Amino acid sequence: MGEFFANVTRYPRYLIAFGLGVASSVFEPLLARTRNPVTAVALIGALISGLLTLTLVLRAMVTPVPLA
Repeated sequence: MGEFFANVTRYPRYLIAFGLGVASSVFEPLLARTRNPVTAVALIGALISGLLTLTLVLRAMVTPVPLA
């Protein structure tokens, strides 16, 4: 039973390491492109647009529909 819990405690560490690796591989090339001001503005605009879209979609999913 002790071996089972030892295995279970490894999963959160694996998840954190995997998430950091994915974030690193995604953000490293994007940060390298921010040296060009036009590209930096486009990346900021894409980030704001993505967050706004996510907010509106989640709000539409969560808001209850009034019954007529």
